Amino acid sequence: MFIYLNALFVGLLILANILGVKLFTIGGYVLPAAVIVYVITYLITDVIGEVYGKEAAKKTVQAGFFTQIIALIFIVIAIQLPAAPFFESQQEFESILGAGFRVMLASLISYVASQNFDVFIFHRLKEKQGEKKLWLRNNLSTMSSQLIDTTLFITIAFVGTVPTNVLISMIATQYVFKLIVAVIDTPIAYLLVKLARKNKPAQPAYW
Repeated sequence: MFIYLNALFVGLLILANILGVKLFTIGGYVLPAAVIVYVITYLITDVIGEVYGKEAAKKTVQAGFFTQIIALIFIVIAIQLPAAPFFESQQEFESILGAGFRVMLASLISYVASQNFDVFIFHRLKEKQGEKKLWLRNNLSTMSSQLIDTTLFITIAFVGTVPTNVLISMIATQYVFKLIVAVIDTPIAYLLVKLARKNKPAQPAYW
């Protein structure tokens, strides 16, 4: 189960970086498309931390960081490769992945700050509460870390590309959206923790 959770975590990170280029509107509010998947990564690290411990959660965060670095390198290489004569979408390719480079940079900075803070808060609460109140530490750690993540990510990724009022609106709207998701995914956290504990090996898979 640990391997699957890690694979899902890293996969969602890369997907979020790609989707983050697109902005969409809902109810008149602007959001990056990455919001629909990125917020789930915090749920996954909370589940990993709850079942496998703080060190496992930290290793998952580290793995995600290095994976994003590698993805950045290969995106730069792919953009610089000479296009085939019949490939007519080079400009579009550069436009999407080039913009994705800035999104990934923003994601890396906000990722390191917020994910490590999430792990810290989650386990600080667990030290006080033990196995009780998973819902509380899941929500409090996610809500506090998402404030850091949202502010850093939106500012770095989109400052200078959208009006200031839109930027502030994006930060506020995305944060509210993440708060709602954090509350909604609480039952999923309990389900994943139950499944992970049921399939937890005697020797942790990450050792």
